[in-house]
Order: sequence, then structure tokens, then C-alpha cells
Amino acid sequence: MSPDAPVTATRLRVAERCMGSSCPPGPVRDTVAVMIVPETQIRIADAGDEDVLAALDRAAWSPLHAVLPAPTEPYEPFFDDRHRPGDYLVAVVDGAVAGYIRLVLPTPLAATAHVRQIQGLVVDESVRGRGVARALLRAAVERARGEGARRITLRVLGHNAPARALYASEGFAVEGVLPGELLIDGEYVDDVLMGRSLHA
Repeated sequence: MSPDAPVTATRLRVAERCMGSSCPPGPVRDTVAVMIVPETQIRIADAGDEDVLAALDRAAWSPLHAVLPAPTEPYEPFFDDRHRPGDYLVAVVDGAVAGYIRLVLPTPLAATAHVRQIQGLVVDESVRGRGVARALLRAAVERARGEGARRITLRVLGHNAPARALYASEGFAVEGVLPGELLIDGEYVDDVLMGRSLHA
């Protein structure tokens, strides 16, 4: 398959109907399996993924998408009370974890319970160009829709043209811009707010 070929769903099964910390304890977290392209499996993260996700996160750090300084030792835990395994979908390519996307409620308010927010999308450099980021994004959209959400949103740095192009190609529109909101590597960077409806 060409690296630029569109990603088509070959199998999609979303059995979980809760999100992250809102899920009751038990095996329900393990019931979602999403196959987007034949060589890429998307599944919910579990505690055993922590080390590989942490290493992936550190390796992928770039001022193109990061607002925090490059991580240094001693490293913070990847999972904690605010970053739970159930909030993450991971991509498995050729048997190895190769990316993740984090999907959460945007606030604890009941007034925003109909919205899901993407807070992180990372893909291993070795598999970029194979549709993994698009597969993760589509899986997050389907998970949000399966949970009954009406909208999905995200924030992206204004200078991250590749990410903005990906999001736009998947139906996300710019809904707001905070000009020069962030100072990164001596440059003032826009904070771009994007979103899309989950209605058919």
C-alpha cells in the first residue's frame, strides 16, 4: 500500500461505552479492538504499555508539537491519576507499539460531557507515512462517537503544519486562534483550536 493511500476500515468494533476514569473497574476496558488498516491494530492501552509509551513519548519530543521542555531524568511516570491507561488508544504495527492518541473529557463539568478532546497524538518515526496517525485519529473519532459524544476537539500549535493538514483532511475545522499564545524556542506561536461534529 502506498504511504499516501487513504486509510480504510477493514474491521471496527467499539464495545466500550465509557471513557477513561469514568469507566467502572473491570474487564470492560479490554473489550475494544479496532482494526483500521491490515497492518495496524488499534487497542486500548493497559498498564503494561507504560514503559514503551514513555520511551516513545521521549523519542518523539519536538518543539513542533511540544509546549514543555524536552524531558530529562528522572522522568515522570507516564501514567498517573490524570493520565490513565484507559484514556489512550495505542497503535500496534508489526507486533510493536508504534503510537498513541489520548482521548478525554475536556473538563469535569457535566455541561461538557457531550464533548471529547484529543490531548496528544504521537507516532514512532519509523512508521510515519504509513497512515498510523490517521488510523489513530479515526479510531478516536469512532470511540468518541460510540460513547455518544456530539463533538470532538483538539488544540494544535500554529506552526505544526503537518498535524493541521491531517486534522483538516479528517473534517476538523479551525474554531479559534489564540495569536502568539505560547513562547517556544524564542518564538511566539499561535494556539489553534480545532473541532468537528460527530453527527453523521
